Amino acid sequence: MEENTMKQLTMKLKDLIRPERNIRIHTEKQLQEFERSVKMFGQIRPIVIDENNTILAGNGLYETLLRMNREEALVYKYEDLTEAQKKKLMIADNKIFSLGIENLDTLNEFLEELSGDLDIPGFDEEILKQMVADADEITEKISEYGTLDEEEVRKIKEANEKREQREAFENKSHPEEPVEHIAESEECNAESNQAPAEAGRFVICPKCGEKIWL
Repeated sequence: MEENTMKQLTMKLKDLIRPERNIRIHTEKQLQEFERSVKMFGQIRPIVIDENNTILAGNGLYETLLRMNREEALVYKYEDLTEAQKKKLMIADNKIFSLGIENLDTLNEFLEELSGDLDIPGFDEEILKQMVADADEITEKISEYGTLDEEEVRKIKEANEKREQREAFENKSHPEEPVEHIAESEECNAESNQAPAEAGRFVICPKCGEKIWL
């Protein structure tokens, strides 16, 4: 596809023409942010026009410069676009930018490196400050991960004390069998094992209550 020729020049705003139809509707907030940007950086992108000086791209910037009482603007002028190409340019200019996404990691790094100077066109300064504050808080939480604060230590101690009290209560409710009784039972069992298996008579041990076969 043959590349179209384009001229870069400076033109009077009064010589530029608004298009009859525009793809993008510019809100008051957007125009305010455009103005902040122009005041801070100047005109950082051109207004694109056709051979009739009709604006193809940059209508919001054009409106902003008029509001700021500027008289001239940097312009890219095409003189050999077809009507179809003009429409495609207008559609593409408004759509392609919106397809990108912000790299939040890099954005946060830049905000931190600005050290509190967060007057940035396109953003609310207070929101940016909150973003940086939240990032610092998250970093602090991550660095403390695995450590215990005083409240957590207190809760652990209370849980241990309750467990010890419960175990002590259970031991009182179910005391251990005396050693002497266990020994007597084992002695009786030994005697019963020695009794003839064919005998069909038995007596009850008076000590442990076990059957002793005769």
